[in-house]
Amino acid sequence: MNASLPEFTAPENGELSADMLAAFDEAGVVVLRDFVSVEACHALRQRMLELVDDFDPAEVRSAFSTKTDEHQADDYFVSSGDKIRFFFESGAFDEEGNLVQSKVDSLNKAGHAMHDIDAVFDRFSRTPELAGAAKSIGFEEPAIIQSMYIFKPPRIGGEVLCHQDSTYIYTEPESCVGFWFALEDATVENGCMHFIPGAHKEPLRKRNYRDADGRIVNEIVDATPFDLDQALPAAAPAGTLVIFDGRAPHYSAPNTSDRSRHAYTLHAIDQACDYPASNWLQRSESLPLRGFES
Repeated sequence: MNASLPEFTAPENGELSADMLAAFDEAGVVVLRDFVSVEACHALRQRMLELVDDFDPAEVRSAFSTKTDEHQADDYFVSSGDKIRFFFESGAFDEEGNLVQSKVDSLNKAGHAMHDIDAVFDRFSRTPELAGAAKSIGFEEPAIIQSMYIFKPPRIGGEVLCHQDSTYIYTEPESCVGFWFALEDATVENGCMHFIPGAHKEPLRKRNYRDADGRIVNEIVDATPFDLDQALPAAAPAGTLVIFDGRAPHYSAPNTSDRSRHAYTLHAIDQACDYPASNWLQRSESLPLRGFES
């Protein structure tokens, strides 16, 4: 196994070269440096800060945690597929209910439809380069199903347990691909992602869906544990794009440093595949799916 994940300078038109595609097929993940400019990253961060300023924490205090899955019983989260909503870190509040840090440094993420609702996020999410990347990796009818802004705040940024995104964004056949942008430098110290190269060729471990009563179920379909000893860090300077297969196991450690690790993720599916009505993430017909074309 290589000592590092496959990494390349981003292609000018976004379309992955034969070498990049071979690396992506083999590892299930590819790191593309300088896919977007540092200035574009800064502009997206500034827009999110404006959205955070307009958000009143007193209105809702929904927390997101992959360790407790408490958010899955929260309608504020479950109905967020076509909205912009904010989710706190589990350690954001003290015993009196006050934020222990600034508002922006208390949030876990925002989601899940910035790319369709906000003009700045829409422009960032839909470019000829992203359309080229999606086409080159085999999408027939790409559609952005969700967007997430990840804050990974200093000192309290929570651990994200090892998982596969196709567990939550499931199609038949599977088609989910993640497009993850480093908006700030992501390092081992501030909780960068780690991937197990090649493990995307292994079975899907869990299926997450709504049962007949609307409750979220996490069904184990293969109990084989992930081999975390084989995981490699995806350290990524600002402007980097990490593309990864929906079955690629990945995780991130807590951020105990004094530096945040802001990132922006898009998940795409192929509309040529079936998207089950039992998936937790559903959207109103008034907000139809769109691809990467502006």
